This record gives sequence, C-alpha cells and structure tokens, in this order.
Amino acid sequence: MQKEVNPHFEDFLFDWKQKFQFLVGGYGSSKSYHVALKVILKLIEEKRTALVIREVYDTHRDSTYSLLSEIIEDMGLSHKIRCVTSPMQIRFPNGSKIIFKGMDKPEKLKSINNVSLIWLEECSEIKYAGFKELLGRLRHPSLKLHMILSTNPVGENNWTYLHFFQDRKNKRLVLDDKALYRERTMVVGDTYYHHSTADDNLFLPDSYVEQLEEMKDYDPDLYRIARKGRFGVNGKRVLPQFQVMPHELVMKSIEEIRKPMYRVGMDFGFIESYNAVLRMVVDTEKHYLYIYWEYYKRGMTDDKTVVELQEFVKTGERIIADSAEQKTIQYFRQQGFNMYGAHKYQGSRLQNTKKMKRFKKIICSDACTNAVHEMENLVYATDRNGNIIEDEFDIDAHTFEAAWYGLDGYEVTDLKEVVQGRPSSARPAGRRR
Repeated sequence: MQKEVNPHFEDFLFDWKQKFQFLVGGYGSSKSYHVALKVILKLIEEKRTALVIREVYDTHRDSTYSLLSEIIEDMGLSHKIRCVTSPMQIRFPNGSKIIFKGMDKPEKLKSINNVSLIWLEECSEIKYAGFKELLGRLRHPSLKLHMILSTNPVGENNWTYLHFFQDRKNKRLVLDDKALYRERTMVVGDTYYHHSTADDNLFLPDSYVEQLEEMKDYDPDLYRIARKGRFGVNGKRVLPQFQVMPHELVMKSIEEIRKPMYRVGMDFGFIESYNAVLRMVVDTEKHYLYIYWEYYKRGMTDDKTVVELQEFVKTGERIIADSAEQKTIQYFRQQGFNMYGAHKYQGSRLQNTKKMKRFKKIICSDACTNAVHEMENLVYATDRNGNIIEDEFDIDAHTFEAAWYGLDGYEVTDLKEVVQGRPSSARPAGRRR
C-alpha cells in the first residue's frame, strides 16, 4: 500500500513518541489531511478506539468524517473499513474504530470508554474546560495515550497559545512560537510541535497561493493567520505605538525628560474587576507617555487597599480616579489620600481612547506586567458586521482606564490641529516624585 504525502509531514506520520502533538498552520497547509491519514494508519496497525472532537458535532459530517472517508476510499480500503453515517463512525476489520463527538453535547462523552487516541480538530474553537475534560477521557489499561491537536492560529489570548506556548501574564513560558516558525518542528517535554503553511502542500494550485498572498494588502490579520500560519494580535490594535522596555531604561529615560509631568490614575474594582493604579510620566515635548509603576489586585475591600497604598498618603501624590465611585473616593480622602474624580461625560470613553492614541509612543516598564498584558495587544471589539466599536475592547482593560483617569485634564497635541495652526491646550497637573 503506497500513499503520496507532502515531505514536510513524512516524519510526523509515524512519530508517536510524545503524548501530545500540536499542529498549527495556515490555510491549505494539509495539516488536517495528514492528521487524518496518521490516525487511519495507527488504527490499521493497532486495535484502538479513536475519538475525533470538534466544538460543534454537526460540523464533522462535512469536515473530519468526510476527510477520513475520502482517504480510506483513495487508499482502496473502503471494502474493508466501514464508514457508517448514523451515527457517524468508522470501523476497522481488526476491531479499531473512530467515533465522532462535539463539545456542544458534552453529555455524550460520558459513555465513552477505553479511548487511547483523541484528535481535536480546530482545537482553538474548543473551550479550555473542554480540553481538560477530554484529558480525563483519555485512558486505556495498556495502550500508550495520544492527543493530537490541530488548528489555524488565532489570537494570543486563546487557551491553545497560553497553554502550549506562553502565558505572559502568569509568567509561564513553554515555547516561544517564533522558534517554532523558524525550526518548523520541535519537541518540548511530552509535546511534539509542527508548523506548516501552504508552501508545504505540493498539491495546491498556484492560484490558491496567489489568493492567500492578496490578503496581505486588504486584510493583514487574516494574512498572518491564513498565509503565514502564525499566532498574533487578532483584530485591530488600539495602541500600535505601545512598547515595552526594561525597567532600568524606562527610569533612565524619565530622568532625562526636560519638563516631565507626573500623573497617577486609579480604576476601582472588587470581585470581577481589579483595583488598578498606574504611575505615569508625560514627556510634554516629545509627546511620549511612560508607565513605570503599577498596583493591580482584586477582592480587596477599601480598608485593605488603603493600607497597601499608604505610600501615597506619605508622598501626597494626586490620584485621579473613576468618578463613578464618589463614595469610595470620599473614603480615601478621609484616610488622607489626595484623590479626585476624573471628569466623565457622554462620549468620554471615546475621547480618552483617542487621547491615548495621540501619544507618539507609550513606553511601559517590563515591571508593569498587568499593564503590558492588557495594553500591548488590546484590540477593538467589533459589531456583528465586523466593524470596530471605537470605545469598546476585547477585554476589560483596567490599566487602560486607570491611564485615562490619570491623564484627565491633559490633552496630547493633535497633529492635525498643529498643521492648521491651532495647537491643543495642555494643562499640566499633578505632583512630581
């Protein structure tokens, strides 16, 4: 029995050393095809029960089930391997079988036993809780266990990236995805990684690759995903000028500012939201914003927060906070804090966002890990038509709002107005440390 395959997948087809195999790639890279072929070859060789998972069960019929059936027929094995449609199942003469389930019907998973191989197709669409549930279903008294995960890359906030690559917020690094793009295949611990693009599929027509290339001009985000097969920011970034620098360099740069303006902003939170405090410095001549200190906690009552922020009472720094919490502001003032509410009005969210975007650079200390996490890759929310909503975002960015409040009353020079001879006014306020 012979089967022509793409060279980039030859080693993958017969490599079963690791428990986890994670395949990420662009459109048309043939990763799903080779996973399906790998599963078939394994089940011919050994009697196993393989479970194929998608988020929605009904999508199997035109994707994984159809692909597996097509490969079986193409290999001339359809007279031996039965593809049953109701329920969808593939049965092998040696007793192996492939069953199909969807995470939209989790109760169907409870009756599954002795599954030694699971394939999660489009795993980024499956919830992290579902992934952990499936780990518990992967068990067999004697056979080695395997889980194959295949996906097109999505945003770096997806669980697949956080789990298999890095979670910057929690300072967890498994593998730098850039290393994978360079090496193409890697092994880290008990996980085999494989990266592929359309260039690895020798059976693709040139016209398809040309269509992928055209995305570079009209949809850079989709080009990154579809053509390059790389994780990244999924959407339009709110702060493309945001950059992270080592803390020592940030402090050195601040010392060199000729006319620095120091500001402190605070966003309130409790159970779901966070108390976020930022210390910032504006270089009013260069129109740079520096973020060099943060406080970020939740589940804290006001009396405990007051204790943890006592240094602000000693320094007398002016804190501009969310004016929606007047009672909280008053409590802090009674405890000796120099705290005031920011000016909020209809449309202030949009205006504050535009203000932040007018800084030529927003430079954040790498010590401010939460500010980096929330602002570096912050993207706009979109409506049902895919249009961005200019004052809503993909996450609840508490540090971003703390920056809004801290900069209340200061206007970054609008370059359009300078050209027209009408520079914006800047009203410095705050206390230098």
